[in-house]
Amino acid sequence: MTQQLDRSALHVSDRFDEMMARLADIDPVLREEAERNEAGGRLTPRVERTLTEAGVFDMGMPTELGGSEFSPSQLIEAIAAVSRADASTGWVAMTLQMVASTTAAYLGADAVAELNDGASHRVLAAGQGTRPGRARTTDGGYLVSGSWQFASGLHHCTHVHTAAIVEETGMPLVFTLPKERATLVDNWDVMGLRATGSIDYHLDEVFVPAEHTYVATTTEPLIGGAVFRLGLANMAGVCHTGWALGVGRRLLDEMRAIAVAKSGTPGGAGVDSAEFHGEFARAEGRMRSAAAFNREVWADNEATLATDTPLSTDQETLTRLALHEATAAAQEVGQTVYRWAGTAALREGPLNRVFRDLHGGTQHVTSGPGVRQGCGRRLAGLAPDAHWVFLDLVG
Repeated sequence: MTQQLDRSALHVSDRFDEMMARLADIDPVLREEAERNEAGGRLTPRVERTLTEAGVFDMGMPTELGGSEFSPSQLIEAIAAVSRADASTGWVAMTLQMVASTTAAYLGADAVAELNDGASHRVLAAGQGTRPGRARTTDGGYLVSGSWQFASGLHHCTHVHTAAIVEETGMPLVFTLPKERATLVDNWDVMGLRATGSIDYHLDEVFVPAEHTYVATTTEPLIGGAVFRLGLANMAGVCHTGWALGVGRRLLDEMRAIAVAKSGTPGGAGVDSAEFHGEFARAEGRMRSAAAFNREVWADNEATLATDTPLSTDQETLTRLALHEATAAAQEVGQTVYRWAGTAALREGPLNRVFRDLHGGTQHVTSGPGVRQGCGRRLAGLAPDAHWVFLDLVG
């Protein structure tokens, strides 16, 4: 039987410091395996085992199921730490832990246990929902069909989590089903984020019981605390913020190491110039400003969630803008580092890989131009009656 907790409360985990210590301990392993991850197009068994044993996939899991249920601020910092070690590992970790936790919260403990053949802990799922498929109602559930892309971490999960529109009602639902029911297409041939294995998959009239679905726009968890009142879009924003801040910091780390190695050598004149010093200071300030902005926004959001009150449209606007600023800051830092690193950015190695992963991750729809434009409309007072539906400011 699951422990009944107050779902109106924002849980701030007492396991956070322990998790950050674990992440510091496994950091060398994640860095050491990064090249092998990329070569294989997925995380190595060693990395997958390391993340599992450290509890990374349970960081957001509701406490009723034994998870840590980190607050948004805690998740951002933890995901940043993993992403600083390796961008692709951080991407897979943020995706799988988010889908595991939201699936549990919105389906409930009984459905999770059923999906896990009696186990009550977690469903480790991956999939896509930004371009939903279609579903037809049938006795006891739905028949789901469609093709989806960018299923990050699908190689490492047990289930598929996917969105589809119900033909009879127009309702967008999220469906969870065993991975073996889907047709996987191993076609992830890309420039960056190669180790995420973000492959395509297809479903053709696959039956999914009604109890294994939830409304895609829900902010009403069946288990778990107030963090799950954020809904899927904002939960994704938390994860992508952590990823961008971690990758931006790794780029600065790499540039600092290059500068120290080159300084004082005949070929290192660039890093000894005032121009480089000024640009590096600007890059450092840009990342710190983005991190501070996100801390401010999430402190305010968490204060609201703690009162069992939904975020306002203005708060959601700043949340999306803060993610955009973290992403933009990482992009700008990437350009600065590439400009000053010289041939180190061209040759195979950590900087080359992080630079390519950066450009893969910053293409994500959560930080797309449409989101930034929606933020601008609202902040400029041009959309006073609008509200956010996923990544669109409507009304």
